[in-house]
Amino acid sequence: MTLSTSQPSWPLNGPQPELLVAELSHLGLMSVTGEQGRSFIHGQVTTDISSLETEQWRWGAHCDPKGKMLATFRTFAKDDTLFLMMPRDTLALDLPQLQKYAIFSKAELTDASDAWLLLGVAGEQASAWLTEQFGELNPELTLIDNGMIIHDEGRYILAIDKANADALVAQIEHPIFDASAWQALEILAGYPNLAAHHQNQFVPQMCNVQAINGISFNKGCYMGQETVARMKYRGGNKRALYIVTGTVSAPVTNDSQLEIALEDGEGYRRAGTIIECVQRDEQVLLTAVLANDTDMDAKLRIADDATSQLSLIALPYSLEE
Repeated sequence: MTLSTSQPSWPLNGPQPELLVAELSHLGLMSVTGEQGRSFIHGQVTTDISSLETEQWRWGAHCDPKGKMLATFRTFAKDDTLFLMMPRDTLALDLPQLQKYAIFSKAELTDASDAWLLLGVAGEQASAWLTEQFGELNPELTLIDNGMIIHDEGRYILAIDKANADALVAQIEHPIFDASAWQALEILAGYPNLAAHHQNQFVPQMCNVQAINGISFNKGCYMGQETVARMKYRGGNKRALYIVTGTVSAPVTNDSQLEIALEDGEGYRRAGTIIECVQRDEQVLLTAVLANDTDMDAKLRIADDATSQLSLIALPYSLEE
C-alpha cells in the first residue's frame, strides 16, 4: 500500500480545499477485547462506555489517581472490539498504564495502530466522496466491511484495515495532505488532543473535555473521579482551552511558552501552555490552556520572540455549565 508522496500544506490563512484527504500518521488506535474489556475501560475513563451504542462515538479522558489526564481520546466499537483513538506518542505511554490494571480483568489491550490506515476527510465534497466509496453514511459512526467512519461536524475520520486498503488508496486521484492539515482543523474545532509531554498536567475541565461531552457526571467510579467531580460541583477550576492564531518569527516547539500583555501595556507575563500547534512559515494556529477569564481581546506572544503577535479565536462551543 503506497500513498501519494506529494503531501501539500493547507495554508492556515487560506480557504479550506473542497476535498481534503489527510493521512493521520500522528494518531493511533488502542484495541480493547475480552469478556470484560468494555466494563474494564468504563471503570477507568471519564466517559460512559456502558451506554455507547453500536453507531456512536464519544470523546473521553483517562486520568491518574489525582485527576490529571494521561490521555484524551475518541472511543467507538466495531464487532467485539472497543477502540480508543489518540496521538501515537500518548498511546505508547498510556497503554502500559491501563495494562497494569487490566491484568485483574478478562480484558486484553493492544496497540493496533500498525494494522490500520487512518485518513481524515473534510471539505464540501467530503460526504459525497465517502458516500461514493462506501454508501450511505450514518449520523455518527458508519461501520463498513473493513473499517469504520467517524462523523464529526462535517469532518470524517476513516479507519481502514491496512490489509484491505490498497483498493481505496488506488482511487484517491489527488495528493494526500499531511497530518498537520488535519491538526489545523482539530485546533479550529477546539479539540484537546493531549500529547505525551502534557501527561499528568491538566484536569479534564482545563482542556474543555466536559464541553465536548467527554465527561459523564452520572456514571460510577473511575480513576481520578473525585477531582473531576469536585471541579464541577465545588468549583476551583481556573483554566480552559483556547484557540490562538497569529504570526511568529521562529519555530514554535514543545518548549515554547506563551505570554500575555499586561493590562497597563507595560510588558508581558507568562500566560499558559501550548497543547497542539500547526505552523506554516510565520503563520501559527494552536490550542493553549490559559486562565479561564482571559479576555478575548487579549494580546499574546511567544516568550523569547518579541515580534510574535497572537490573538484568540472564539471557541465553536460553549463553556457554560
